[in-house]
Amino acid sequence: MRTAYMCRAYPTPEQAAVLNRTFGCVRLVWNKTLSERNRRYRAEGARTSYRETDAALTEWKRTEELAFLSEVSSVPLQ
Repeated sequence: MRTAYMCRAYPTPEQAAVLNRTFGCVRLVWNKTLSERNRRYRAEGARTSYRETDAALTEWKRTEELAFLSEVSSVPLQ
């Protein structure tokens, strides 16, 4: 038998801001990663490993336009 629990969180305004910023960054990284993987697969027929994706994320954080990715936890981004 499987059991499921539902709970509701009531974050403070500060917590909600951090969550919104984190989810926005996760969405951006997911879409950018998916785009890069698709591009590489179509161009070279090669798959992209987790290690390559993780290295790309590190490089993106070092760019000026995506430096804001360093402001959130790296765990959800990976």
